[in-house]
Amino acid sequence: METASRELTRDERAGIRKLATGMCANYDPEYGCLPLECPCYMLGKCWTGAYCRYFQDAVLPLEPKLEATLTGREAPALHICAACGKPFIPEGKQMYCSPACQEEGNRRRSKERMRKMRRDPGR
Repeated sequence: METASRELTRDERAGIRKLATGMCANYDPEYGCLPLECPCYMLGKCWTGAYCRYFQDAVLPLEPKLEATLTGREAPALHICAACGKPFIPEGKQMYCSPACQEEGNRRRSKERMRKMRRDPGR
């Protein structure tokens, strides 16, 4: 689904910059794009359309909402992690974003269950 080219908003440019400088394995602050040995193409981007292939395939999916607005595809449904509150893309009926959060959630539920049991011993 190809959409017409348009100018990027300030928030979209900031999102691209944040992803490119923070998450792109090809970006180096001193040298720019390492494989191309030139300044990073994505940092100077002002219009939708052509994107760095590595950025589009490996980095942009880290921000599903930004990816949806830039590519025109529908954003996947995000769930909020029950333990830490961060949004994540669930796999099946997943409630937690990571195994660490799952352990924390299980610990909290177990703790609450034991409190309830102590309060109501005649159950």
